[in-house]
Amino acid sequence: MKGQLDSRFWRIWVASAISTLGDGVRTAALPLLAATLTRNPISVAAVAVAQGLPWALFALLSGALVDRLDRRLIMGYTDLFRCVVTGGLVLVVATDRSSIVVLCIVAFCLGSAETMFDNASQAILPAVVRRQSLELANSRLQSVEILARDFVGPPLGALLFGLAALAPFALDSASFGVAAVLVLTLSGSFRVERTGPPTRIRADIAEGLRWLWRHRLIRTLAIMLSVWNLVSAATMAVFVLFALDELDMTRTGYGLLFTAWAVGGLLGSVIATRVISWLGHARALLTAVLIGAVSYTGMIFVRNPIMAGAFFTLEGVVVVVWNVITVSARQALVPAELFGRVNSVYRFVGWGVIPIGALIGGVVAQEFGLRAPFVLAAVTLAVMVLWARRIITRATFDRAFDEAPPPDAPDPSFGADSSR
Repeated sequence: MKGQLDSRFWRIWVASAISTLGDGVRTAALPLLAATLTRNPISVAAVAVAQGLPWALFALLSGALVDRLDRRLIMGYTDLFRCVVTGGLVLVVATDRSSIVVLCIVAFCLGSAETMFDNASQAILPAVVRRQSLELANSRLQSVEILARDFVGPPLGALLFGLAALAPFALDSASFGVAAVLVLTLSGSFRVERTGPPTRIRADIAEGLRWLWRHRLIRTLAIMLSVWNLVSAATMAVFVLFALDELDMTRTGYGLLFTAWAVGGLLGSVIATRVISWLGHARALLTAVLIGAVSYTGMIFVRNPIMAGAFFTLEGVVVVVWNVITVSARQALVPAELFGRVNSVYRFVGWGVIPIGALIGGVVAQEFGLRAPFVLAAVTLAVMVLWARRIITRATFDRAFDEAPPPDAPDPSFGADSSR
């Protein structure tokens, strides 16, 4: 039945809610901790560079491993690893040994685990959700992730940081531990059965690269994501300084700005399927990017937190609409046995630029001021819309879905209980 989501999906949903609450707490607390150590934009941006760098280094390898190993176990064990890493940060803060170098190491470790977890979590979804329900399932996941990571998490993280600097990181560590237990107790095996002779990791990666490069729609979406993430990283790398110094906000107010983004994200998750139905996939995507450019333009001129929150809300709407369309498209169009590899290439292209963008943001802010990264972002997205409108069309989407395998139920052997 279309739209039906079973109990295995809801277990993943609950685990995601708990884990992303911890992520949201850390989203506010880690930059605040960095800002207490230094006010240098490049030094603060270095933490964001460290967290994004693993996507450039390990994304391709993680995809190959996701297609070889049980995706449930990958998710569970990487969450346990992140529980240990954030627990270590709690000890560092408690003993007053924090430094930018330590924060960069922690951020790098968490980012490395994220490359595995994110690939596995997206790859596992088609095993428990019918293709016709993928957009609904992704909307539900986007909703709870936004609510936990962006609506509740950052204000809570800023509040806890004000009470005790170690408190938000202790909560983050606990959230990873609980999420790991939920995922590891999920019944079934989520390892794809592979046919043919054994292959090497390098050959697996090359196969994923070839598939993405030959698929015009997925390739174009990866390039667009790369550009958007580049400029987004440039703005967010120094955003804590922009909020504290340019907008004269308190730490708690800084956390509340993320709540504004979350309001927009929740709205986007509610209207995403309706927007897609109304505009079509292509127009919805291009409109999202164009509105994103408008949001960045507004941030150039904003002088008070209320207006900044309004533009954050607007950006939250369009980012979630973009995510629902593009994630669902990959899950529907990429073969299950190739999904981990193709998705890792997609994320390598789209996310591997984040450390570069963060570094650019730090340098640009240092040389031209904390508003300059928003100028760069607005102009870049506007140019991208002009370039992409000839490729991202209704005909491109229709042709891609016509050539894909027909919608069907998940493979009954994929995700079946192997304990019997």
